[in-house]
Amino acid sequence: MSGAGNTAALREALRGLEIFAGLTGEQLDWLVSVSEPRVLADGEVLFRDGEEATGFHVLLSGGLVVTKVVDGREEVLTRHSTEEEGAEADGHDGKPSAAHRFTGELPLLTDGAYVATAAASGPATTVVAYPKPVFFEMLTRCHGVAAVLIPVLAWRIKSSEVQARKRATVEALGTLAAGLAHELNNPAAAVARAAQELAPALEQLTRTAQAWGAAATGAERSVFDRLAEELDKVAPPVVTDPLAQADAEEEIADWAGESGAERPGLLGSGVSDLGLELGWLLERLEGIGEPGLPAALDHLAALLEIRSLAAELRAAGPRISQLVSATRDYANLDRAPEQRFSVTDGLENTLVVLRAKLAGIVLVRAYEPDLPELTGYPSELNQVWTNLVDNAAAAMEGAGTLTLRARVEGVCMVVEIADTGSGIPEESLPRIFEPFYTTKDVGKGTGLGLHLSYRIVTQRHHGAITARSRPGETRMTVRLPLSGTDPSCAAPVAPVAPAAPPVPPVPAAPDSSMPKSHPSNS
Repeated sequence: MSGAGNTAALREALRGLEIFAGLTGEQLDWLVSVSEPRVLADGEVLFRDGEEATGFHVLLSGGLVVTKVVDGREEVLTRHSTEEEGAEADGHDGKPSAAHRFTGELPLLTDGAYVATAAASGPATTVVAYPKPVFFEMLTRCHGVAAVLIPVLAWRIKSSEVQARKRATVEALGTLAAGLAHELNNPAAAVARAAQELAPALEQLTRTAQAWGAAATGAERSVFDRLAEELDKVAPPVVTDPLAQADAEEEIADWAGESGAERPGLLGSGVSDLGLELGWLLERLEGIGEPGLPAALDHLAALLEIRSLAAELRAAGPRISQLVSATRDYANLDRAPEQRFSVTDGLENTLVVLRAKLAGIVLVRAYEPDLPELTGYPSELNQVWTNLVDNAAAAMEGAGTLTLRARVEGVCMVVEIADTGSGIPEESLPRIFEPFYTTKDVGKGTGLGLHLSYRIVTQRHHGAITARSRPGETRMTVRLPLSGTDPSCAAPVAPVAPAAPPVPPVPAAPDSSMPKSHPSNS
């Protein structure tokens, strides 16, 4: 086909698209003259996540699949198709038909990078590229383009937020499950071990009791009973000297072995674990003769073993109950969405859930006493606390100080979460609450974590969330009205990073040139 024929075919193809349907003949001629058609092989990448945005792309035939790597997993965000069946299979409710036929406008409008990867789907995919300067000239020359583009852009922002909320819910459940599994491991293992050892220990206790009963006189049994009663009242020491305890254990075991005990090591560990020494034990065994002493020592060792196992079970049970309670409160299961709640309870439950990620980090709590309860949505605020604490932990890379503060200022509850990480770059502060903006590496975040936190705080709770940062100190401040609707808490206290508007007309995209010193969004 001749060049003129190609031009005419391209002109008709563009005229048939909704975004260009209202253009005049002169506008179409100009559009054709600046078009850069490109045929893509199946799977060929049109643009990649994190690359500098260079053009606006219009789909003439075939299809595109848009994906994003999130936490090491590639997720399909959407599909664009020129075929009706492919469009219906996209799976997005309410997706405008025009949204299937162009892509790449968002990062151009925000002067950022592409926020996802687009690749050809099918063997006959043809796109037309318009470089960045041409795209902006198109908006000024062809006013009808904006009328179609803006509603699609608004739908894409809303759709991305819906997907991000779903992803955040799944991630929160994953974090909750991982944290609960990690924290339950020790008490659950203690219960399992104690249960396994309890049966043989009881058999041993029964056998030694019979032997001791047969060997002891009435006076000796009284001595033993007084010793057992006294041992029951001895609490294990809070602070121990490992070397001194090892010496005491060895000394007791040696003496018990020489006295004829069957399990001298068990007796030595049982007595020394209570912080006691051989002299204390000898003093209380006075009155038991040599013939009955081995039986007495064996029965004492069995009794101490049973009590040790029972103590482990007593400690593990409440710990498991505490973890289950913290998990229930964190997720707010079986409760009304809006309720009265304690902010500090939510913070503490978040720390329990994220304890594995906070290993090596010093925690400082500065809660004002007698804080009032708030009315709102605690499960949603727990997502905010999780996001802020998780970002802070990542910024400190396992070493530093995390400080949580809560206080009342006038009609507002103020919660501050501060870390000693490397800080957020000054040029990034004004943008951290914008959708799709992130300083994390490609594939490490969606750019919607802080934006969703912002929406929860400002729109659901009529509050404000702001940030201050410098090297060695990043502080996120959340202000929540005590009454639930007081508008004065929505006004941030200067100087802080300006918060994004509730739904900005143009969302931000990750800037690939931005330093990755602080993971300010997820």
